Amino acid sequence: MELTGHDFDGIPKGNVRVPVVEFARLWLAAEQRYEAEPTWANFGVVQTCRWLATATVRPAQGPWYLAEAPVTNRFGQAHEETIEAESLAAEVLLFRRPVAPWLSERPGWLLAVVQTLAWAWRRSGCPPIDVPAHVQG
Repeated sequence: MELTGHDFDGIPKGNVRVPVVEFARLWLAAEQRYEAEPTWANFGVVQTCRWLATATVRPAQGPWYLAEAPVTNRFGQAHEETIEAESLAAEVLLFRRPVAPWLSERPGWLLAVVQTLAWAWRRSGCPPIDVPAHVQG
């Protein structure tokens, strides 16, 4: 998805607890990485960033749609209560045993979602991907 200034301006400040500029740089880097290397892990970061940013996803083909919560598939804009619920649901799913078969088919996705939420929402840990210095948000 190609991001514009409008996408970054629309990031609700209450949806991330890291500086919005840092979040925007991470989101841009994640979109670029996913475009170059479409893995489940890269998609987990992108999907979570889109939802936190309340982004409208604009696929090359098909209708545009509002980003959904990555784990619960909750439809609607993210806000503080739903972000907290999503974060808890992701952590519970990460430690659930046995691992669900559908989750085994998405290597790295859930960990990427958990790490993105931990960094952006809980302000814990490191960003889920390295953000090159040349990425401007």
